[in-house]
Amino acid sequence: MGKVFERRLLSILNSEKPHVLCGGLKGLEKESLRIDQAGALSLRKHPSRLGSALTSKFITTDFSEALLEFITPAVSSSWEALSFLCDIHQFTYENIDDEMLWVLSMPCKLDKKQEIPLAQYGSSNIGQMKTIYRNGLGLRYGRNMQAIAGIHFNYSLPKDFWPIFQNIEHDHQSIENFQSSSYMALIRNFKRFGWLVLYLFGSSPAFSKSFDSLVDNGMRKYDKDTLYQPYGTSLRMSDLGYTSKVQASINISVNNLEDYINNLREAITTTESSYADLGLLADGNYQQLSLSKLQIENEYYSPVRPKRVALSGERPTAALSRGGVEYIEIRSLDLNVFDPVGINQNTLRFMESFLIYCLLEDSPEMTTNEDKESMTNHTATANYGRSPNFMLQQDGKKISLKNWSLMLMDNILQVAEMIDRNNNCSDYKKSVQAQIELIHDANATPSARFIQELHETKLDFAEYGLLLAEKQKNYFADLMPLNSKKSKLFRDEATTSKLKQAEIESVDQPPLNQYLKDYFKS
Repeated sequence: MGKVFERRLLSILNSEKPHVLCGGLKGLEKESLRIDQAGALSLRKHPSRLGSALTSKFITTDFSEALLEFITPAVSSSWEALSFLCDIHQFTYENIDDEMLWVLSMPCKLDKKQEIPLAQYGSSNIGQMKTIYRNGLGLRYGRNMQAIAGIHFNYSLPKDFWPIFQNIEHDHQSIENFQSSSYMALIRNFKRFGWLVLYLFGSSPAFSKSFDSLVDNGMRKYDKDTLYQPYGTSLRMSDLGYTSKVQASINISVNNLEDYINNLREAITTTESSYADLGLLADGNYQQLSLSKLQIENEYYSPVRPKRVALSGERPTAALSRGGVEYIEIRSLDLNVFDPVGINQNTLRFMESFLIYCLLEDSPEMTTNEDKESMTNHTATANYGRSPNFMLQQDGKKISLKNWSLMLMDNILQVAEMIDRNNNCSDYKKSVQAQIELIHDANATPSARFIQELHETKLDFAEYGLLLAEKQKNYFADLMPLNSKKSKLFRDEATTSKLKQAEIESVDQPPLNQYLKDYFKS
């Protein structure tokens, strides 16, 4: 146990509120493609009965009209978050007719002759901007990559924790600044140790050849329609997925919030020649929001982000400047094909324990070399993490994933035991112990089980995905119908969201080019 971590943990235990680690807020954002009965990407518009994708609090779209995104409120109980996510699934299945949800992170079989349809958000300036941004993503990275799905885990520690922790640290900043600097420390450690999440929860070791049929991408053929990495964990998080040369060249510091904000703003205002060659307009219409390295902040892909709920029309960096870091968004979780809603309570409990460990562990500023090392570990684990005797880099030296994982687990287990001390929290220690078993047995990980299922069913990737989608649809059909209160909640939100969109579109608005100029000046 590191000295800093040990001191902090013992200080919390001896404080006036030793149970304060229980009850942090948790929220989920889960993406799923809509597919037809044959397993092909749906070409239908966003179902009206689900509400407005522009304004709905619970059900929206991501890149494509077919890529649904389910959003839970922030709640103190992981079970409450999962239950709400389950309810959204059930309501959705009741309102998408004969369609299904694709349950894998890597996309269904894609038709090369049919372009993936962009998400549409109506005629308002903000609605058009959202679609233009997505068109720009397609131009820059390819639309296939944007059809990848995952689950984002949003987390903040309990409010009562911060005064106690600040007192332990003898820190005299404002509570807002202390909280922000502490969350940035958490982010640095997550970058150092986040490969562990890919190993434990990665569930995308294979994909349909229709996603990327290049023969020189380092993938092996599983069958004529499936490419895979035999020891892969999360190809969604590999260099096959969310990476590009331009993104790799952007240096966004996480050593402090001010540098993070300034680096993002610089990337948004710095022209990228390859994107300039694409052009801002096509036939007089915007085809991307700008010619810069990033169109907007959200284009920068990172497994972890500092976040604050933005005001209406407020940019993410402006929100962070206004109030500091409010919560952390973890973006490296695949959809777990073995859970009906794509994630389970054990995962959430472990992630909460892991993030608290990342906060309490010593977290010096990251050097350029350390940042590169962390990226190398991340990508290597995504591609080869289950390899026997797989090695990572730690301070320029080699260390086995197994040994490093077990050292981390010793500390994460201490955090879980502390959380369990509160009567309102339970089974956190068990959740960590369950993951320790996966370190000792790589064949029990979700990614290994996925490959084994392909082998046992003798199905290719697309066929197996369709089988799972059918099973999931049947699972939700067999559940008791949503009670009247829950059903009313979602129906009312669908109605209210459409009224909100209509209201936005009824207000006189400036020309789109002026709106965009004003937006980027803010």
